[in-house]
Amino acid sequence: MNLLLAVAPILIIIIYIYCKDKYEKEPKGLLLLCFLFGAIVSIIITTILYLGFDILLPLKDDFSVWQQFVKAFFVVALIEEFSKYVIVRYFAQPKYEFNEPFDGIVYAVMVSMGFAATENVFYVLEGGAQVAVLRAFTAVPAHATFGILMGYFMGKAKFSSNRIKLNLYGLALAILFHGAYDFFLFIDFIPGIWIGAFVSLIIGIVLSRKAIAKHQERSQFKSL
Repeated sequence: MNLLLAVAPILIIIIYIYCKDKYEKEPKGLLLLCFLFGAIVSIIITTILYLGFDILLPLKDDFSVWQQFVKAFFVVALIEEFSKYVIVRYFAQPKYEFNEPFDGIVYAVMVSMGFAATENVFYVLEGGAQVAVLRAFTAVPAHATFGILMGYFMGKAKFSSNRIKLNLYGLALAILFHGAYDFFLFIDFIPGIWIGAFVSLIIGIVLSRKAIAKHQERSQFKSL
């Protein structure tokens, strides 16, 4: 039951994004590969980088706002979003099937949901149904918004002469929102500050909806 609760929000978001890809659906096999790469490869990359950062940049004071800021933005957000970015950039983006800007959102979300699925299963197996329900409305949609924001710019990058710059914009935006979300949770020793995480999540969701609508509107397959 707990395992079902862990994967249910992942599946809902995947179906939602798949349905939003209105005009030219992506191959299900390629989507599955991106999901599996996110669930396995990005987790491996993340684990290796975490071990390296822990040696090079040990952060021991849980009650230091500055250390929690560094941890949120320059350790957790940077490592996790980079591990997803690498897969989208070097596996999905070069594919022939990546043939419109909206595909950046689709593939980035698939990778992000793969990552979130593995992470969610571990958290839920440890914390139970209560954790599953909480994360279904917080961490899982947060990972989806990070993926959408990254994918929006990576979708534009595929068809732009400024590919490097736009790809890095996408990565930076995902890191920014991921870091903000985590930072407010990490400094929960300050009463009420956790509300900032939900504010950043709401802003991310609003921007994500706009990003989806913009790429839908600009799809070259719209009139076909």
